[in-house]
Amino acid sequence: MRRTGDGREVSVRDLATAAGVHPSKIGHLRSGTRRTASGREADAISRRLGVDLLVLWAPSGRTTPDPDPDPDTERRLVGAAA
Repeated sequence: MRRTGDGREVSVRDLATAAGVHPSKIGHLRSGTRRTASGREADAISRRLGVDLLVLWAPSGRTTPDPDPDPDTERRLVGAAA
């Protein structure tokens, strides 16, 4: 995980700290064992990696844009099987 949007090196622990989750959750997301995270976690991971939220995550649960998005809405990793 050396290639981030801002060029900084990032570790599993860095991402876990940024997202406020246990490092094992990041490990499960990386391996594909887990495919979703809360909106807050997804946003924090994307910000730490220096990439736009929608590069990594797709909203799940709504088919239309929400004018007042809930930060706790679950997000699915882009490209992850349903």
